[in-house]
Amino acid sequence: MTSPKISVYSLSDLKNTTDDALPNYLTSLKFQQSHYLADVRLGLGYSAVVIAAVTFYADYKLGWDATKVWTMWAVIAYFILNGALTYWIWVVEKAAPFTRWFDSEGYFVAAPFQRWLASEIPPVKEADSQKAGTSATGELHHGTPYTQGSEDIGKGTKASAEGTPPSAARSRKSKKAP
Repeated sequence: MTSPKISVYSLSDLKNTTDDALPNYLTSLKFQQSHYLADVRLGLGYSAVVIAAVTFYADYKLGWDATKVWTMWAVIAYFILNGALTYWIWVVEKAAPFTRWFDSEGYFVAAPFQRWLASEIPPVKEADSQKAGTSATGELHHGTPYTQGSEDIGKGTKASAEGTPPSAARSRKSKKAP
């Protein structure tokens, strides 16, 4: 079964499809899923929302004059929490190179995704050494970036079409290099 086609220009679609593929692959390697990153993100986000909701309710019931000092502290806390959330997303979670494991038509390709995980995360490399993509000299072969267009996929690389949807594999075979 192939994954659904998504837009390769939509970062949120690329991230969501990647997020869906991660647990399947890592569970197959006997890893247990940790929700720590998502829990911290949700905790920061919901805390900021609760502060905003309580401030709104207090202002609605008691009026501005009675709540302006509390509102100032609530706004400060809200911005601190949202600053922490932004820091968490940009620094702790960091953006992954999502476009590497999608073909030019928007289909998820498992092989480069698994090679990337195995080359970047030492415990995954140990658990699935055949996907690590190491050569005889120990150098890593990174997956083909699937953002160049179907005519460029696989040029000059040893990447296979394993796991590639039939339409993408067909486009690779039908287009000849100049």
